[in-house]
Amino acid sequence: MFVVIVFGVVATALVLIGMQRPSEPPPDLVISQPGTASQPRDVTVIMRDYRFDPTPVVLVPGETVRFTIFNAGLVEHDFVIGNEAVQRAWHVADAEAVPPNLLATAPPASVPPGTGGLRVLLGSGQQTVVEYTVPGEEQLALLCHIPGHIERGMVGAVDLRHITVRP
Repeated sequence: MFVVIVFGVVATALVLIGMQRPSEPPPDLVISQPGTASQPRDVTVIMRDYRFDPTPVVLVPGETVRFTIFNAGLVEHDFVIGNEAVQRAWHVADAEAVPPNLLATAPPASVPPGTGGLRVLLGSGQQTVVEYTVPGEEQLALLCHIPGHIERGMVGAVDLRHITVRP
């Protein structure tokens, strides 16, 4: 009986400790210095089946970031970051790039020049590094437009932080 009571007290304590919220945001959500064209800030994003890690991706309007993007999923994914017009353009392009039958090869998806945003398409196990200048004052989204992936939850959040850098 004593062992059961001790076990219950320890289990309850562990649950309560796990429920406590940290007093500060995690370090990956704190930006001390935004990236510049000469010194981009490194941001790593991992695409999984069917989510982005981390979410939210924290960016500063106007900064330049160096995205390292990994596809740790078992299937192909794309990383599309941009405003509503960019997301709509890639949604239409990827929907139109569906092969006509199961044995056909899909045509490549493309959007008109000047659409903006950033799109990276990676097969399973692939990675790439790309620089991106965050547009000012636009609301951004991070989505995977491979047909069916948004419906399965492959939607990432973008948190735009306005910070003042002090010398």
